[in-house]
Parts: sequence; structure tokens; C-alpha cells
Amino acid sequence: MILIIDDDNAVRSSLLFMLKRAGYQAQAVPGPREALETVRAEEPDLILMDMNFTLSTTGEEGLVLLKQVKIFRPDVPVILMTAWGSIQLAVQGMRAGAFDFVTKPWNNATLLQRIETALQLSPAAAKAAGQADIPLERSHIIGKSKGLMDVLSTVARIAPTNASVLVTGESGTGKELIAEAIHRNSRRAAQPFVKVNLGGISQSLFESEMFGHKKGAFTDAITDRAGRFELADKGTIFLDEIGDLDLSCQVKLLRVLQDQTFEVLGDSRPRKVDVRVVSATNADLRGMVAAHTFREDLFYRINLITIHLPALRERREDIPLLARHFADRQAEANGLPRTEFSADALQFLTRLPYPGNIRELKNLVERTILVCGKPVLDASDFDAQCQHRRPAASESSKDLTLTGMTLDEIERRTILQTLELHKGNLSQVALSLGISRAALYRRLEKYGITAGDAS
Repeated sequence: MILIIDDDNAVRSSLLFMLKRAGYQAQAVPGPREALETVRAEEPDLILMDMNFTLSTTGEEGLVLLKQVKIFRPDVPVILMTAWGSIQLAVQGMRAGAFDFVTKPWNNATLLQRIETALQLSPAAAKAAGQADIPLERSHIIGKSKGLMDVLSTVARIAPTNASVLVTGESGTGKELIAEAIHRNSRRAAQPFVKVNLGGISQSLFESEMFGHKKGAFTDAITDRAGRFELADKGTIFLDEIGDLDLSCQVKLLRVLQDQTFEVLGDSRPRKVDVRVVSATNADLRGMVAAHTFREDLFYRINLITIHLPALRERREDIPLLARHFADRQAEANGLPRTEFSADALQFLTRLPYPGNIRELKNLVERTILVCGKPVLDASDFDAQCQHRRPAASESSKDLTLTGMTLDEIERRTILQTLELHKGNLSQVALSLGISRAALYRRLEKYGITAGDAS
């Protein structure tokens, strides 16, 4: 049963009609007192609750009611309803334990989609799913470590829903592959999967890239162009590096994620779109929210579900499997015989720190295969391709082992050695480490390193 709490009779009637027509059992009450009586007497499957009652224009009464409901029924998902201008109120509700929020006036299809997602991801549904073996198509996701298996178990459970997903993890951990797995195992698998690197889109081009433009909308608009959201209609849009998005662009993105509507530049008619959103970042979005560089309302909109990918150093048992996978793909792509690894080669690979994670391992394996051209690679072959990991002259008198060093110390040393090897060429350093230039810049800032430190 879905419980509706709203003091507007027209809203209650409209929601009851919509839900019953969609096949749900529903019950409506006008205020907090009746709501608490109902919640005490029976356990609804979901609660759809207005935040603004006539006795309180600030929404305080709605927040108090939400907290009381969560005391009596902590596992029942609550979807909040509020006006666009009161989204900050909904954000406070999300902090208090609400599952999701929608704005009034709502779109029936969008609201039903949110309700279906909340029911599919409720604790009761999760418990039932945990007892079943959920099949998962996981091509190109290699490994069997517990950390990876936990991630894939979550992917299998949430992929069939329409929940927005935030994939977090260091650069090079495979966030895009997880986003693709979510799409391939969803009901949208036959529809487009559109990838967008938000870190590569300037503020001035954001609206044109994401929402499209009409011919003549601006000086260089010589033809009509469809935006990424339109291209992703009925499918999934993958918003990579969302932490790099400018604050002014975050507002525009929130609008389309909230209402699933957008306006093409040069055309004021709103257009409807049906997309699932998967985002990814290697940034600390919670820290950015606290620093007011990332909108809190957008943060809650994109991370209904969060999946964190472990770093490669946290799943070392997967390194031999990954190395063999990359070797096989290299052989197939270049028409070469299959390359094997000696036992000491696999041990050598397993011990490396990998600041660039899986991307770095891939580059190292492929580079060593092409340079050496041997049927069986040993540790010395990989060591020869890792000269930048050896201490620079200025550090030659220091202990050369990694024993006793923190991961940050290992990473800082590796960056310094790679800078020296490539004489401060940051593009070559990023390529050698298997990370993006943006990720390299963040690490340089973190450790207080400048390109001049290569001398």
C-alpha cells in the first residue's frame, strides 16, 4: 500500500487516481496526525509526502513528521513532494532519511518511475534479491576479488531499476565499465548509451553540448544540432567527471535531472526526455558540498545509489587475471602470438603500487609486450619498462624498498621519478602513469609538486 500525505484535497484525489490506475493500492490522509495514526496501525510499502502543510509555510511541520515516520517505520521509503523554489527543504528531508524528492507540479510518468524505483530498492526488495542468484553480463570487467564481487552484486541488483547511480573511485579504476554494465543489464539495454566527459566541456558550450541548438541560435550555429540528452532519450546518459562541472552549469543540469525536461538553445519550447543517469567522479563530492563548490541538491539527485570502486592496490589478487586479459587483447588486436608470463613476472606486477590503477597496468603490459616481443615475459622485462619507479639521483642514498612507506609516499615518489624521466613533460608523465592530465594535476597539487621538480 502507498500512503499519500497531503493537505490539498485536489492533490490527494489526483494522486489516488493515478496510483490506482497504475495498479497500486493507495490510501490518502490530510495531515500529520492522521498520517502517524496510519503508520502506527499498518506498514505502508511507500509514503508519498508533501512537505508544506497549511499550518507551516516553512516546511518545519513536514520535517518533524518525516522524522517521526522514520522512527516508527525506518525501512519504509519516503518520497517528498515540494515546489521547485523549496528544493532546499527537500534536501533537508534527504538528510533526515527520505529516499527521494519530486517537485510540484509533477509529471505522472516521472513520479511513477520514481515510485517504482523506490519500491525496487526498498530493504524488503533488497532482502528478497539477496536470496536469489541474479545473472549479470559483465564483459571486460575482470577479477574475482571480494571488493569487485561486492560491486558487481550491487550492479546486478540496481541495474534493472531506474535509480540514478554515482560511481566513485580513483582515476583508472574502471568507472566507465561499471556504468556500461549498469546499462547493459538494464531494461534500457537496447537503447543508446551516451557518454559525456563533463570535464572536457567549457561553461560557454555546456548548454549547446548537453541540450542542443537550433540553426542561428548563436554565431557559429550553422545547422540544427541535437544535444546529448536528446541522443540518450529512452537510454542511459553517463556523466563522467561530474565533480569538474562549473556551479552555473550544475543548476542547468539539476533542472533536466529533476524534471526530465530541457530547452534547446534558440527554441523556447520545453522538450521531454526519458533518460537514466549514471555519473562518475574521482573527487570527494561531499567535501565539495561542504566547501560550497558542488550543489547539495544536485548531489542528492545523482546519487540515489553510490557504488565505490576499490583501487587496484586493494584488489591485488585480480592483477594476474587483468594482466593476462590485456595481453590476450593486445595479441588479438595486433595479430601476435599469445604472450605468457613467468611466475616472477606476475609476482613483480602484483607488488607494484599502481597510482594509475587498472589503466596504468594496461599500459605497462601492452608497452612491455610490444617492446620486448618475447613469447614469455619475466620480471626483468617489466622492470626495464618501470625505470621511472627507481629513485632519482637526488634520492639515491635513500632506502630503495617500499617497506614502511605510506601509499601517499609511494605515489609521490613515483610521480617525482616519472617527472624526471620525462623531463617535466606533463602529457608524457600522465600517459606513462596511465592517468588523465586532470588527475595528474590534482596529484601535483596534493603533494606540492611542480614541473620544475623534475630537474
